[in-house]
Amino acid sequence: MATTPIHLERPDGKGLAAGTLGLWGSTVIGLASTAPVYSLVATLGFVVLAVGAQAPIAFIIAFVPMLLIAFAYRELNNAVPDCGTTFTWGTKAFGPWVGWMGGWGVAVAGMVVLANLAQIASVYFWSLIGQDLENNDWRVVLVAVLFIAAMTWVSWRGVEIGERIQNVLLAIQYLALAIFVVAALWQFFAGDAPDATPFSWEWLNPFGFTDWSGFTEAILLALFIYWGWDTCLALNEETKDPKRIPGRAAVLTCVILLVTYVAVTIAAMMYAGLGEDGTGLGNEANADDFFLAIKDGLLGPFGWVLVVSVIISAISSTQTTILPTARGTLAMGVYRALPAKFKEVHPVYRTPSFSTIVMGVVASLYYVGMTLISDNILQDSILSLGLAIAFYYAITGFACVWYFRADLFRSARDFFFKGLFPLLGAVLLTGAFVQSAIDMWDVDYGYTVLFGIGGTFVIGIGSLAVGLLLMLLWYLFPRSKRFFRGESLNRETEVMVPEDPGVLIRSVDGGI
Repeated sequence: MATTPIHLERPDGKGLAAGTLGLWGSTVIGLASTAPVYSLVATLGFVVLAVGAQAPIAFIIAFVPMLLIAFAYRELNNAVPDCGTTFTWGTKAFGPWVGWMGGWGVAVAGMVVLANLAQIASVYFWSLIGQDLENNDWRVVLVAVLFIAAMTWVSWRGVEIGERIQNVLLAIQYLALAIFVVAALWQFFAGDAPDATPFSWEWLNPFGFTDWSGFTEAILLALFIYWGWDTCLALNEETKDPKRIPGRAAVLTCVILLVTYVAVTIAAMMYAGLGEDGTGLGNEANADDFFLAIKDGLLGPFGWVLVVSVIISAISSTQTTILPTARGTLAMGVYRALPAKFKEVHPVYRTPSFSTIVMGVVASLYYVGMTLISDNILQDSILSLGLAIAFYYAITGFACVWYFRADLFRSARDFFFKGLFPLLGAVLLTGAFVQSAIDMWDVDYGYTVLFGIGGTFVIGIGSLAVGLLLMLLWYLFPRSKRFFRGESLNRETEVMVPEDPGVLIRSVDGGI
């Protein structure tokens, strides 16, 4: 059925701070969103337990679908530079129902990871001052909520101040990683490493995996540590060149992360080895916190540097994780996929004021609620995060292929970057979603058992099912009708970005 295009009456787009970010600022925010230090600390040990010496190549293989999906983001953003990203593109390609669920995938992933990041920052904060507290200790919970509140304020205050803070925080993270790599290699070559292990090219052999289950587990874990680069695209309407800069920043972020993760992994293996005792990467006792296990032996009295870097990494990512969800729900509010309140933009700071505050409040309530019920359930919700990530990344990849289906054979470039690469990325992530769900069904996966099956599966699939219920509930409200009829957002809907991003944008009421 033909749809009628909506003619917008808002020359300033959605009212965001257009023309604020350049390529460097977008890339910094993309890198900060992935929390490179924390991601390595939380993942490296488990990847080694899963595949041993093949850990470096596991990170490289996991990079492939991320890069393929980054191409999809770049191409879609070039055509439709909308801060709704997956929600907007999914709706334009497949209609309102798929688009709404894509937007929910972004939101639920952000909410869950915010709770985890705040908790990690708080635990490390107390550890830094000599307090070894349990995750559900009231002091840990209090400081974690304060971290969320502070980073919500920074996000509400403006993307420019957020960029300045992220420049400093990211510099500290990479300085800490550089110190780690240099110190590890120095001790290896000096013969002072606890289990010096010479580098081997077999570590980079993609055919060296011996266990399929371990391989899939490692790849899924590695996928998690790349997640977050798409924040570059959620800020597309606030860049100096909305059609080009965000896509370039996303690809650049992925490449920088690849180099970072592989370099740190190789240095760690050469320093600590793969043994199952002491500081070895194969020691299960070290798996969830490798830095804490080796900091004193590696840096002596300066071991606190690694602890501080994890705190900063978690806090940094807490702030940048709020950004894409707030802008996604802003777009959903503008296009009538959510209540009108969500489309509010601060008249001075030009940020999604209501959406940002809601994100901070909901994340805090979720974190406190899960902690009060059971810290194990909170941990399982984090383990299930890969399902939401694979879900909305796959939707984006398929949306790219379908949206550009008429262009695929116009040139070799269009065929590969708008068709083949996004399709391969989407298929790989769909496979990761299915395999992950199968693994999570097992009662031995994760920390809890619910309804006789793995709690991680229940939480992961259940969180997506909650989105389905919320979508059906919103369908009952009068304001939603134009969205679900394909009128407020469809393939022909104009892009809501100002023609001149360099012009100071004022907030204007009106539009759809």
